[in-house]
Amino acid sequence: MKTIYFSHGKESGPNGRKIQSLVAVGKQNGFETHSIDYTHLENPDARVEHLLKTIEADKPKDDVILVGSSMGGYVSMAGSAKMKPAGMFLMAPALYLEGFKVQEFHPACPVEIVHGWNDGIIPFEHSLRFAEKQKCTLHLVNDDHRLSASVGYLEVLFDAFLKGLGR
Repeated sequence: MKTIYFSHGKESGPNGRKIQSLVAVGKQNGFETHSIDYTHLENPDARVEHLLKTIEADKPKDDVILVGSSMGGYVSMAGSAKMKPAGMFLMAPALYLEGFKVQEFHPACPVEIVHGWNDGIIPFEHSLRFAEKQKCTLHLVNDDHRLSASVGYLEVLFDAFLKGLGR
């Protein structure tokens, strides 16, 4: 069974509204889902190591999909270099931020990003920069960093993303 690992942002937790909505979409598509709790870790690179150790301990039998929001997007992206996921779905990912260890990303899997035009925390230009370099799918929506007004749209996009990986 394919497994999805969700990584939350700095200010949220593993059971936030966005993640719970996407967990439901994952389960509807037959995926096993895990939402990792990083609330005890402030450092983004310590979170990357926690993600990798969690996946290693779980020993998933099939493909892994990484989903990340904000700092969790960075965690997913940085972790992907060491574990080669089948795909990544990122929401307002914290890419190219000063103080984060990894600054260049070269994922070997499909990546889809959703970012808000009105994001006052992580400029959408960071996602645009990555998408332009990697030629991945980028959705810019009329929302802010939390993407709370776009949860229904995120569900539709995530469902299509998961179905697209199955082709």
